[in-house]
Amino acid sequence: MKRLSGITALLAFMALMDASSVRAEGRQGSAVPTVTPIFSQLLAVSLPQGFKIVFENTNGANYIREATLAEESKNSWTQMITITGAQNLASNPNMSPKKFVEAMGGGFQRACPDSFSGAELSQGKISGNDAYVAALSCGTSPMTAGQTSESVVVAVIKGERDYYTVQWAERGKPSKTPVKLDMNMLAERFKQLAPIHLCPIVPGESPPYPSCIGANTREAAQP
Repeated sequence: MKRLSGITALLAFMALMDASSVRAEGRQGSAVPTVTPIFSQLLAVSLPQGFKIVFENTNGANYIREATLAEESKNSWTQMITITGAQNLASNPNMSPKKFVEAMGGGFQRACPDSFSGAELSQGKISGNDAYVAALSCGTSPMTAGQTSESVVVAVIKGERDYYTVQWAERGKPSKTPVKLDMNMLAERFKQLAPIHLCPIVPGESPPYPSCIGANTREAAQP
């Protein structure tokens, strides 16, 4: 994947890096904070207005939660926000957030070799954890038999024991050639999911996990 340069990269970097740099001002009422226990930690992510959770499942060492626009469904959607967890992956010395994204990118590229595109957006920290953010795209998505394109901004976060991803995908018109990625739009969308935060699981605490929501709010308010 190519590295961005110039002002576009700077804007993307500012929008996508550590959640402590993202203010909550002006977004009250437009997003709902969600806190989900995923294996060894809590993951807090804002769910933008107009989205609903349509699927959640844990299968062995893998967790997934999907949300679509209110009028859409798991099997028919134009936009989807997904969070995932991979249990105990952080103990693998051969894995890193960048390598995780590169593996995802490899899957995209194999699925649509003639219309694949990808770009690094940022590499650093999210809520103090190692993270890597990138954009990936297929001009002809295999998930819709080539009837649509599919582009996604994805953040991979290395937790204390596990790995987590936060993704916002969109389907559009198909293209036999690589889709031009709108970096500013992708950065703005990812910003709507912030602040993203990992928290410890507090024994006996129940939803909505106020200890993590409080930490998330305090971090978002930092100048």
